[in-house]
Amino acid sequence: MMKRILLILLLVVASSIIVSAQDDETMADEPVLYRDSIPSVDTLAFEPVVTNLIRPLLVTHAGDGSGRLFIVEQRGRINIWDGESLEIFMDISNLISQEALGTGYTERGLLGLAFHPDYAENGTFFVYYTDTSGGTVIARYQVSDDPNSADLGSAEVIFTTNQPYANHNGGHMAFDADGYLYVALGDGGSAGDPLNAGQNPDLLLGTIMRLDVDTETGYAIPEDNPFVNQQVGANEVWSYGWRNPWRFSFDRATDDMYIGDVGQAQWEEVNFEAADSVGGLNYGWKFFEATRVYEAGGNQAETVVPFAEYNHANGNCSVTAGYVYRGELLPDWNGVFFYGDFCSGQLWTAYRTDAETWVDDVLTDTDFQISSFGEDEDGEIYIVNYGGSVLKVVPAE
Repeated sequence: MMKRILLILLLVVASSIIVSAQDDETMADEPVLYRDSIPSVDTLAFEPVVTNLIRPLLVTHAGDGSGRLFIVEQRGRINIWDGESLEIFMDISNLISQEALGTGYTERGLLGLAFHPDYAENGTFFVYYTDTSGGTVIARYQVSDDPNSADLGSAEVIFTTNQPYANHNGGHMAFDADGYLYVALGDGGSAGDPLNAGQNPDLLLGTIMRLDVDTETGYAIPEDNPFVNQQVGANEVWSYGWRNPWRFSFDRATDDMYIGDVGQAQWEEVNFEAADSVGGLNYGWKFFEATRVYEAGGNQAETVVPFAEYNHANGNCSVTAGYVYRGELLPDWNGVFFYGDFCSGQLWTAYRTDAETWVDDVLTDTDFQISSFGEDEDGEIYIVNYGGSVLKVVPAE
């Protein structure tokens, strides 16, 4: 009898240990959503990874397990960095706006790149560029038999739209956790939104589109897009009220969306859209520039209010949205969102203390023209310096 009792006790203890270990593992896997503070910037360093680039705009990965970085240059070139050498993956400089080949400033050129979530199996990727007439083009491509070279002959243009002005071309693309492709389009350009595109979801300019690209040709409309079967709004539109949402990202742990919208003359803003959003949200432009009234007639209660904004003091001029850190090199920074300014080089962080409260502040000043941020396959964060380099955020020694 005593042996049986001891055996039962041992089984109970063993079961408790297993359950406790499983609980600890579950807790370790849960993403950090809220924080009380962040560490000092002195714990971070910015390590140059690739230099001597020409006007880089984007760095990303293919999700194929190769660990390679793909770096977009505005002049129409996509480069591969394998950790040791740089080689050309794709060159479509003959297709893009010719001013992007020069040395002067332009918002045209090769602006976006997104790899299909199943790229390792299907070899499909998408590029966003302004063509020789200044119009926006989204094209589907395939990798060639050489994994380091795109098949230029596989090009299929799946979307085009006219851009009436040379600026506010948007250009960013990214897939969400459901495999839909989101595409940012600016309001068409000039100043003050002369097309009134921002507040007109019937137009595609001034919106973020949501597309189903798992089709043999072209694209399909997700049936739960917010304006499907509605009297207003184009079927492709996911959200509207944008001026120039230059860069956005999805939190790889939660699928929440972070969007930076470039301001007019005074205010820059960063917005948050929860993963359970049903879309159709109005982000305010041109009634509002960040939280400030730009043109009378808007109702802020009917628009999304940014969680962070900053003015054009200290050389600021153009916000570049980044990523929520989910890597392993900087565990104390888990759950912190990084973003920056293209002109001043200031680097910001933001985090939530609870579901409704955000804290944001300048982290440090840099000498970078922050044109983009990026993630590698492990969730480590990179900064793209338009001046010609890609830097990795690493622990300070």
